[in-house]
Amino acid sequence: MRHLRLVLVGLAAILAGLLTAPPAQAAPTFKAPYPCGQTWTYSHHSAEVRLALDFVRSDGGPTAGTPVLASASGTAYRYYEGGGAGNYVVIDHGGGWKTYYFHLASFGISHGQWVSQGQQIGTTGSTGNSSGAHIHYEQLYNGVGQTIRINGVSLAPYPGSYYQKYLRSDNGCSGSSTYWVDTFANAPVYGSPTSTAQTGTLYAGTNYVFCKAWGREIRDGSGNFNHWWLKTDPDVGPANQWVSAYYLSRWGNDEARDNNGTVIPDC
Repeated sequence: MRHLRLVLVGLAAILAGLLTAPPAQAAPTFKAPYPCGQTWTYSHHSAEVRLALDFVRSDGGPTAGTPVLASASGTAYRYYEGGGAGNYVVIDHGGGWKTYYFHLASFGISHGQWVSQGQQIGTTGSTGNSSGAHIHYEQLYNGVGQTIRINGVSLAPYPGSYYQKYLRSDNGCSGSSTYWVDTFANAPVYGSPTSTAQTGTLYAGTNYVFCKAWGREIRDGSGNFNHWWLKTDPDVGPANQWVSAYYLSRWGNDEARDNNGTVIPDC
């Protein structure tokens, strides 16, 4: 009987601990680790632990030497690992959340410095065990790698090679609010919602848009159509152009919502 009482007391203590354990801390709203308006492609391979992604630039600009930006504010620490990460930065965002940035060509912060979201922490390089310039990027919660989310949107499922998925950055952008959408194909962009003269291209993948306006209809042979046009910064061409909401990967005819289902506001 005494043994049974001890077991019950132990179970009660475990249960009390579970009931009083602190809840998981919500992640910061992480942004891409490179400058506003740039588009990079990303990939994951089995040798990369902790659900990391590697990013290389895909918009025609150089990968090497491009600024690496803090995904969210926090305390930044700089390290060096010759046989692995090379020059790397860890940012402690509080609440158990950290981000890692490997293979930097140079540092832009001092050890233990507080940084703001969008602040430069280094430059992209290929130091350590690396075959070419790229940003190796991780998000960890209590030391465990997490599926990477940018602006609250998961980048999973991860591609196994570059140039399958793309991500345009709004880190450090100022002005209008942005809404994240997935597009299923490379889409032509225009100077206005009624224009027929193409001014550039928005690559397929996850992109940000600012607002919507009603314009000319885009329709295919299967009966899918959309009159809404979304203001965005394309991958090719000038900023503040328009792409048809027809190219959104989800929703339906004459709908213009972001990946979370929020109706994109009128311009």
